[in-house]
Amino acid sequence: MTLTFTKAKEQVFQAARQGELFAGCLIPGLSEAALAEIGTLETYSPYDGQVIGRIQAAGEAQVNAAVTAARSSFESGEWSAMPLGDRKAILQRWVALMSEHAEELAALDCVDAGKPITECLNTDIPETIHTFTWYTEAIDKVFGRIAPTNTDTLGLIVKEPIGVVGAVLPWNFPAQMFAWKVAPALAAGNSVVVKPAEQTSLSAYRMVQLAHEAGVPQGALTLVTGLGEAVGQPLGLHPDVDVVSFTGSTEVGRLFLQYSAQSNLKEIVLECGGKSPQVIFDDVYSLDEIVDDVLNAAFWNMSENCSCGSRLLVHTSIKDALLEKLKAGLSQWQLGDPQDPQVSIGPMIEPAHFDKVRSYLERTQADGATLVHGGGTPDLGAGLFVEPTIFDNVTPEMALFREEVFGPILAVTTFDSEAEAIRLANAGNYGLAASLYTSDIRRAHRVSRQLKAGTVSVNCFSEGDITTPFGGYKQSGFGGRDNGLEAFDQYLQTKTIWLQN
Repeated sequence: MTLTFTKAKEQVFQAARQGELFAGCLIPGLSEAALAEIGTLETYSPYDGQVIGRIQAAGEAQVNAAVTAARSSFESGEWSAMPLGDRKAILQRWVALMSEHAEELAALDCVDAGKPITECLNTDIPETIHTFTWYTEAIDKVFGRIAPTNTDTLGLIVKEPIGVVGAVLPWNFPAQMFAWKVAPALAAGNSVVVKPAEQTSLSAYRMVQLAHEAGVPQGALTLVTGLGEAVGQPLGLHPDVDVVSFTGSTEVGRLFLQYSAQSNLKEIVLECGGKSPQVIFDDVYSLDEIVDDVLNAAFWNMSENCSCGSRLLVHTSIKDALLEKLKAGLSQWQLGDPQDPQVSIGPMIEPAHFDKVRSYLERTQADGATLVHGGGTPDLGAGLFVEPTIFDNVTPEMALFREEVFGPILAVTTFDSEAEAIRLANAGNYGLAASLYTSDIRRAHRVSRQLKAGTVSVNCFSEGDITTPFGGYKQSGFGGRDNGLEAFDQYLQTKTIWLQN
């Protein structure tokens, strides 16, 4: 389905209402008959539960075909050995096509993931395009080195594409996570096999189509849709895959480490769960100025965000005043149909996830925490909504303090000293992100150094930007980083060439 830019959003919404959207395998060498034999799964709107289309339910045979095509493309050099200027020009054409189809891509993520259309239009898709633009520009700006050898030798330290990369994507930021993995891996000259989440495959399918239209060889970028156990597992076990980059739960991340050990010791890059603290000291410059940042950290994207600031650690003396301002701020957050530009909170992604999040509402109250805002599950759409919820008096022993909910529930815990704040912030198994608020520059430096997190934002909520690496400590990450030149480098092999005169 090809859509024009000006009418793209409405056409996607109409196609979703009619159940006509589709995502499937994009693998060269598979005949139309072979593709037609692949079974399909219905994909549903998180908002109203209606069928919006179908995705192909691929399995090991299709994974094998995709990896074979990727390996053949890589070894042929059609992409890996292409002159850098030519590779760059093709990716620039792809960026131009994604920009032309930006409204279509935003609408696909909206209907597929239940994400508010305003966020998709103003944040997700622009950041997706910016990521590709940035790595496209990096192609011819990564240099090797010369070792300081004796005069009769020359030691060259060079970078080469690593080979076949498997990119296994999450459902919470479908287009953006596609870009975080595919852009650096492909720009570096690798062949990439993409496995989107089965809940959210539509935008990945469309972007791969546009890549092929721009001139990316079909074998250099393939797509395999389907369930995690049917596609992700054989991809992780495949002996001809050199790297798997995965974003998702820590539980599944562990499985990819096992798959690597059981196969060819492929490199594994993991970006997993989080339980990120927001630390508010009593010398904070202005409570009014930090409210929006605190709320965005806690509830942006329905809190379906690995770096979600789901633990609010606040000095005892300012807790009550801050909570009142947070509750007032949440009055501006509207729940409802994600297609409505005024809506800022959509539904949970699927019934199983909704049930998980709801269970924390019940369990946290049973544990003795104090409900100070929200706590309801409004009867909207298909009934997968959870109100932005704040629990006070959450102790470190409670599940809400320790476990990743991935839903809009904020745990509030007080502290009385800087040392206690640091201890509470570092408690637990995760270390993806953290925020701290203070007007004391010395405290900002001191505390940010002691927080065990891959990204620490000071007096704001931020994951950094495309120039800064993103990943975690402890069970939040392993093996590499997304973003920055660090991501580019992790898809390159380092080789020493030693020349004797």
